[in-house]
Amino acid sequence: MGLSIGNKILRKIVKNEAMAQDPPEIYGWRVYLLACSACFGAMSFGWDSSVIGGVIELQTFQDDFGFTGNAKAKANLGANIVSTLQAGCFLGALIASPLTDRYGRKWCLIAVSLVVIAGIIMQAAASGNLAPMYIGRFIAGVGVGAASCINPVFVSENAPRSIRGLLTGIYQLFIVTGGMIAFWINYSVSLHFKGKSMYIFPLALQGLPAVLLCACMLLCHESPRWLARRDRWEECKSVLSRIRNLSPDHPYIVGEFREIQDQLEHERRLQGDATYWDLTRDMWTISGNRKRALISVFLMICQQMTGTNAINTYAPTIFKNLGITGTSTSLFSTGIYGIVKVTSCVIFLLFLADSLGRRRSLLWTSIAQGLAMFYIGLYVRISPPIEGQSVPPAGYVALVCIFLFAAFFQFGWGPACWIYASEIPAARLRSLNVSYAAAAQWLFNFVVARAVPTMLVTVGAHGYGTYLIFGSFCFSMFVFVWFFVPETKGVSLEHMDELFGVTDGGPAAEKGSVQGGEYDAASEIGKADQKSRHVEVSV
Repeated sequence: MGLSIGNKILRKIVKNEAMAQDPPEIYGWRVYLLACSACFGAMSFGWDSSVIGGVIELQTFQDDFGFTGNAKAKANLGANIVSTLQAGCFLGALIASPLTDRYGRKWCLIAVSLVVIAGIIMQAAASGNLAPMYIGRFIAGVGVGAASCINPVFVSENAPRSIRGLLTGIYQLFIVTGGMIAFWINYSVSLHFKGKSMYIFPLALQGLPAVLLCACMLLCHESPRWLARRDRWEECKSVLSRIRNLSPDHPYIVGEFREIQDQLEHERRLQGDATYWDLTRDMWTISGNRKRALISVFLMICQQMTGTNAINTYAPTIFKNLGITGTSTSLFSTGIYGIVKVTSCVIFLLFLADSLGRRRSLLWTSIAQGLAMFYIGLYVRISPPIEGQSVPPAGYVALVCIFLFAAFFQFGWGPACWIYASEIPAARLRSLNVSYAAAAQWLFNFVVARAVPTMLVTVGAHGYGTYLIFGSFCFSMFVFVWFFVPETKGVSLEHMDELFGVTDGGPAAEKGSVQGGEYDAASEIGKADQKSRHVEVSV
């Protein structure tokens, strides 16, 4: 049987050994729909961070929420409102790992969607009162932060190895798509709405991704690898067969199922009945685990120190600093910025993530982003825009550099960091690793969101030093990736030890051995077989 048109296109786009070897049936619509369903949680963050940046620029919002005093005082209040979400995200990221390991990926995603909706209702109903605005943004942040940990894990555990980068990177695509939609909603309300509805409508509408996340996840199956960890072998093989679009006795399903068994057996020899704290010690005391955790955490810190969320959140303010006048005009510019981000992210996921690879993408975009930031900073320092005059040619180049920066970020540091954090950990530590990485991301996202408005007012004339600081971080990230980050494209989740070293020998391993004996996954499957003849353990 010949290949479908979709598979032919996919094989032209994705160039790795796994794509050439694996059966074409596994690239059916189910796996894409599953990834998109889970990633509505990512859209919630992108939508919120972009909406709030425009909303705090609306005069009606400023009047209702007490934006008075000098520029620094207004910047501080705006930063407090914006960064409260990131504070909640930090907490949500930390609590996500034990919850998703116990209750599953699917139901935790449904639960966090309801948390986000509750927080958004409080924001929309705040009506000029800062207390419910702060509380609502914090509650929504807890949900968004938890989703940021669970989304990549759920997708990577379901994705075929050859397109895992593409599917996990959809997380970043949904972030920027949510941001783009929010940018254009802000622009629309600035033209067509009056009074309080100018900010109530966009604040309320940001609940749409959370509603879609809840509805879509109700239709999805649980992760097969989580089911295996709970000894639900029949369901594991059934779900794996369904999402791969192959029969349970197909050699590919048998092989992947055996890899899951072998990996789980190995992990349980080490883990026994290890607690959350045993696993945490394992993560930081075993060299192979510690290396993966540190790479994930530092990648996320670097991602935020590019300055990307400074531009995402405060885009209207930054465009005004570059000479764009009028609220509607600056909001229109942010809408174009959002389109550039989405387009470039799609290009990366289709043509670069599983072909050029993660490492090369990070390397060249580090330099490209640094150059863009340095040009903007030097322009603002040497030839700043003058109020009442048209933007000079050098200013238009600076505006182009903003758009180029957005594209460069989506070509590497945006999607690749989430791909790495979710694919490199050992199976028993995957959710914990993503939790720490996401917590680091949200912590530094909070730092950036809180500091940037003040930096734009105080760090040099017109805030030129802000851009030079972020540009310097971009250049330094090249060195980090060159020496410490290996390539992972086309490598299955069960074979990451070959890149990062073994993951045994820690406290959890000692607990497993004290309990006497090796845990034999095959024996557990045999027990399940006595109840159902649907599970076959054969090679």
